Amino acid sequence: MKIVDIKATTVTVPLEAPIRHANGAHWGRFVRTIVELIANNGLIGLGEMGGGGESAENIFKSLKTYLVGHDPLQLEQLRWKIMNPVASLYNNRYQIHAAIEFACMDLAGKFLGIRACDLLGGSIREEIPFASYIFYRYKDKKTGLGGESSAEQIVNHARDLTKKYGFNSHKLKGGVFPPNHDIEVFRALAKAFPNSSFRLDPNSVWSVEEAIKVGKAIEDLNNDYFEDPTFGLEGMRRVRQFVKIPTATNTVVINFEQLASNIRNESIDVILLDTTFWGGLRQAYKAGQILETFQLGASVHSSGELGIQLATMLHLGASLPNLNFAADAHYHHLTDDIIKGGKMKYVDGKIKLPSSPGLGVELDYDKLKKYSELYRELGGYNYDRDPGRPNWYTIMPERNYADPNIELEV
Repeated sequence: MKIVDIKATTVTVPLEAPIRHANGAHWGRFVRTIVELIANNGLIGLGEMGGGGESAENIFKSLKTYLVGHDPLQLEQLRWKIMNPVASLYNNRYQIHAAIEFACMDLAGKFLGIRACDLLGGSIREEIPFASYIFYRYKDKKTGLGGESSAEQIVNHARDLTKKYGFNSHKLKGGVFPPNHDIEVFRALAKAFPNSSFRLDPNSVWSVEEAIKVGKAIEDLNNDYFEDPTFGLEGMRRVRQFVKIPTATNTVVINFEQLASNIRNESIDVILLDTTFWGGLRQAYKAGQILETFQLGASVHSSGELGIQLATMLHLGASLPNLNFAADAHYHHLTDDIIKGGKMKYVDGKIKLPSSPGLGVELDYDKLKKYSELYRELGGYNYDRDPGRPNWYTIMPERNYADPNIELEV
């Protein structure tokens, strides 16, 4: 089997409402690049990458010289062809390689009649648990949904999500409003769901001192972990010295050199493995094996996925023996997907591992066309900007918080 062509298509898929984070917002939609690798036997492998547009599509097209004639079963060769660590100093191809590796593993699985996780050693579990992933949201003019900023509104939103999807773990994306507001909201969530576990993630914007203050204020709750309360391995190490909650990150341990430094300095307890940030499904799994060796916690991170990337997250979660926590997913915020059969289903807070060969999902080409046209209509957006605060930009440690008493519709 050899690769004969590659296609890249940018799509934008609407969210129920714009979701806010400490560094900006998702403006009511996700923009993703869908990758198709075509093999000489007619099989098509699928990949996905965050962001898009003509420049992203051209990057994938420019890699045809690396890919045409490549055997998708040769995954280690692929890594060195595209993600050479020295060459990547100049081109940072980690996430590009991830999308191509997804597609190669999809092709390999389809060719061999096995699942992507079977290329990693098989599945430990057939259902992967997920946390609720609760955001402060702007109210959406079209859907009428969103508008949550107060403790009461967030609790009601969490109740609605739990009723629909059965979540038993709740994650609050903080850092948008002042720290005391996050404390109030987080404690209200814990009170409303006494049988659940919780995690708070302000996207690294607090100072070490603010992070310690918040951690002390919530450490009596049933916390899974305290995610990226401040930035950097040294900052996280300092917070860990003072707060009795396991620390976690998806921002400052995203490669093997950072992982080695983290282990030596005992900075962070739980590493959230992202199949894109680490450069692919295999790389994230390798990191999970190292975490198992050193008895550090592992979970699966979400970077704003559609169904193809979600499938890679499911295969990673299925294969990690040390998946100690429910995974993250933005997925329930989407109104639709580009895979056949529509969005994957949550049952009791879990999503079932696909059973078909490869990644186990197939493109719905009508939806691909629809959301490609929507991207051309709406264009992209800047993840690090906020549609409700036109001249705002984040400062770390954060000092320019939003006002939780001002309700905005975008």
